[in-house]
Amino acid sequence: MTALTLSGCSTEEVLRFGWPKGITPQADQMMDLWTGSVIAALAVGVFVWGLIFWAVIRYRKKSDELPTQTRFNLPIEILYTAVPFLIIAVLFYYTAIVQTFVDKQKANPDVTVSVVAFKWNWQFLYPEELDADRQPIGTIGSTEQIPVLVVPTGERIRFVETSNDVIHSFWVPALLFKRDVIPGRTNSFEATINKGEEGAYVGRCAELCGTYHANMNFELRAVTSEKFDQFIAAKKSGASTYDALQSIGESPTATTTHPFKTKRDARTPS
Repeated sequence: MTALTLSGCSTEEVLRFGWPKGITPQADQMMDLWTGSVIAALAVGVFVWGLIFWAVIRYRKKSDELPTQTRFNLPIEILYTAVPFLIIAVLFYYTAIVQTFVDKQKANPDVTVSVVAFKWNWQFLYPEELDADRQPIGTIGSTEQIPVLVVPTGERIRFVETSNDVIHSFWVPALLFKRDVIPGRTNSFEATINKGEEGAYVGRCAELCGTYHANMNFELRAVTSEKFDQFIAAKKSGASTYDALQSIGESPTATTTHPFKTKRDARTPS
């Protein structure tokens, strides 16, 4: 109790065994798997510690007389061989269930986002939402401003990832999930941000992709479905991402992400 008090952890954090709080059903499933695994590990640990202490006390040396020598104990050997396999099988079963749930993709997601990674920034497009020129609307990061990816809560979102150069990794810590963005290959995953979790969330590249990897940041802005529709309408009318955010009552973020400019990443955000 003293250790828990001094650690400054809340009761909720202790019950999660240190697992961060996520904002999606997928994160909730992973938290349940983590919690169950830790409880199983603690149960095995307590059992093993009990056996060790019991053996130390029960079979401690009492005299110089040589104890009875036993060559083998078949029931015990079968038990300590079978039980670990049983534990592994149960953990594998629940891991497979959670992994299938996290990786599952529906035929018709509510929103599709195209994630394009490049050295050293991001471009986010909505391929199903076209402007007056019949081009997908979106946003791209620059040397002055980080890109903001606006998504709705309570709707199934598919993230389709591509890379223009090297391997990057799309990571929003609050999603408790990341997936590599590999050149020449299209990766994707889906997530639903829980209603009531509206807000701004940090996004990063989680793969060492070069000199300015640490500056490859973005922001995930979760808004209600109504605000998302208004945001899309503003973007279609030609508004910039930051103006569109202001039009729906969201304070845009303006953060310098790079200490330099190149021909490739010095573009003005759209």
